[in-house]
Amino acid sequence: MSARKILVTGAAGKIGGAFYKAYGDELVLRLADIDVSKLADSSERFALDITDLSRCHEACEGIDTVIHLAADPNPDADFMTSVLPVNIVGTYNMLLAAKTQGCKRFIFASSAQAIEGYPKDVQVHENMAPRPGNLYGVGKAFGEALASLHANDCAMTTVAVRIANVNEFHPGEAHSHRDVAAFISVRDVVALLRDCVDAELNGFHVVHGVSDNRYKRLSIDETRKVVGYAPLDDAFKILEGK
Repeated sequence: MSARKILVTGAAGKIGGAFYKAYGDELVLRLADIDVSKLADSSERFALDITDLSRCHEACEGIDTVIHLAADPNPDADFMTSVLPVNIVGTYNMLLAAKTQGCKRFIFASSAQAIEGYPKDVQVHENMAPRPGNLYGVGKAFGEALASLHANDCAMTTVAVRIANVNEFHPGEAHSHRDVAAFISVRDVVALLRDCVDAELNGFHVVHGVSDNRYKRLSIDETRKVVGYAPLDDAFKILEGK
């Protein structure tokens, strides 16, 4: 699957930018963002406002796999002015466009906020239902449900990646217990997305995006099995300087 064209939405963001820098020489990418000035000149760039359904259709033309990262990433984003039009309607538009254009795989950037309503001492497993902790998480839970719907006829494989705390930690820093347990390094998150591109999959899957932390807010047992995820980092070791 890696030889086929991949659309990355939100490509100018932290994760999107890290993904194309890591794999741009190996994969055929179409990089889409509302502001293409921040994207690499050497790549195929596409100006995309995901609230515009017609542009979503155009972005998906000739695409095998969509990595949908575009969203307002702020957990405190206002529902009516941002979560609803961008994260919910935008995801609806992208999934509909991908399905209509015959894309074979859709990788949706969900979030740990979709399960943040579980108690902090409960490790959440991939088969556990969403339990949002805020309205941003509600938007991500909607995206997971819609991705599942679009996989029902087996024409398009969909993967919801519950990405947790993408961060850079340094020895001696102090972080909350939750943020340490939910940590995922940049190199681990882009590797996980690559695994989701390459894995032999059918239907709908939920996978978890945390590093190999000593204690993990999200279990990655099934994620390892389903997509072959092999994270390299551990927040506890990083903070301890090991």
